[in-house]
Amino acid sequence: MLKRVRNIFWLASRDFANEWQMSGFFVLALAAVLGPMMILFGLKFGIVGSMLDNLIQDPRNREIHPVGSGRFDMAWVEQLRERPEIGFVIPHTRSIAATIQLRSESSSRILPVEMIPTDQGDPLLSGIQFPTELQQVVLSDSAARKLNVKPGDSVSGSLSRRFQGNSERVHLKLRVLDVAPLGSFPRDGVFVTLPLAEAAEDYRDGRAVPALGWEGNTGKERRTYPGFRLYTRSIYDVVPISKALEKLGIEVRTRAADIDIVRNMDRNLTAVFWVIAVIGLVVFSFSLGASLWSNVDRKRK
Repeated sequence: MLKRVRNIFWLASRDFANEWQMSGFFVLALAAVLGPMMILFGLKFGIVGSMLDNLIQDPRNREIHPVGSGRFDMAWVEQLRERPEIGFVIPHTRSIAATIQLRSESSSRILPVEMIPTDQGDPLLSGIQFPTELQQVVLSDSAARKLNVKPGDSVSGSLSRRFQGNSERVHLKLRVLDVAPLGSFPRDGVFVTLPLAEAAEDYRDGRAVPALGWEGNTGKERRTYPGFRLYTRSIYDVVPISKALEKLGIEVRTRAADIDIVRNMDRNLTAVFWVIAVIGLVVFSFSLGASLWSNVDRKRK
């Protein structure tokens, strides 16, 4: 059996070398079929594949941002968090109350920044430390550069309000745990714990904050949030979650259009690739079969 196989390969190689012109045409014909397929394959898994990877890795493509202001309590947010399609969700306070002025010893400027509530699993802080205590913060890259601070430094934060006809201001010392990547938050911002953002809102609303020693009214109110920051687990979950929120009457803004463009491009290239592959292989198979048949018939004598 081994000798027969060896003889077959020996005869085939001798026949290939003897009729090298015809053999060369077969190789060129095969290359003509495989060439476009390899170009489409490289385009699909090269350019389109990298675009899909960028869409998947960039957390901003998985963000679902509510439009306008609502009234959401923590029970509603927790119920939303239990959905398997949700990767991260956290409520945020009113924008006008979510600002704080920061100052550092290494910079003479006073920088007003936006406070962004964060927690464990925040995709914007992936790979770096996130604040767990009331006075721990993570600065955005632009804020850290303007304040000239680095992880481990301290900054001074201040909040002002108009309470009972008087202008008041409080100060608190904040420790910089880390600096967020440049693409996470392009503006001047500081990532804080939700309790600190709530404390800033309470102070500006005239309520007391015992944890920080800030005086004010002691009456408790049921806390609601005007919005939330939400990220799905996958870009493929953006549309279903958006539709589910819209059914609840919550208008949202997403990057679903950009995601659909890349996904449609991927599907179209896949369809074109398989059409060309099937047609090319079928035509080449018939051509090769006919040529081999005629050669065998010619050499039968």
